Amino acid sequence: MGGSLSPSSRGRGRRRSRRAAMAEINVTPLVDVMLVLLIIFMVTVTLPAVGVPIELPESRANPVEEAPTSVTVSIDGEGRIYIENEAVPVGGFPEALAAIGRGGDGELPTLVLRGDRGLDYGRVMAVMGEMNRAGFTRIELVTDGSVSPP
Repeated sequence: MGGSLSPSSRGRGRRRSRRAAMAEINVTPLVDVMLVLLIIFMVTVTLPAVGVPIELPESRANPVEEAPTSVTVSIDGEGRIYIENEAVPVGGFPEALAAIGRGGDGELPTLVLRGDRGLDYGRVMAVMGEMNRAGFTRIELVTDGSVSPP
């Protein structure tokens, strides 16, 4: 019996091995969570500010910086008008433009016009005419700048 271990000595050996295993930090869940957060961040950063789905026309014009006080007006492929993400009722565009407030300096904000490439030119010009009639003189047009040179 001299060579066998007593029950108390066997128990101590197990406790030590359990403690050693618990002392290790498992970083796999941390890495998984961080990768998921990174993917979510990458997807949300690349989304456009305005959620109206529009196929923009292409242009080789140089990009300009967006004004700090700007309001986005979008016209979808069917001719519906949106101010930011809110649809404007038919015939209610002049009233919606009048409801846009002035900035802190008393100036009207810059309107950023996004129009679908399949729209009739007359429809876009009618919307721009209403903007001008409402007193908005700073209007920017948004295009897709990924066109290759001719």
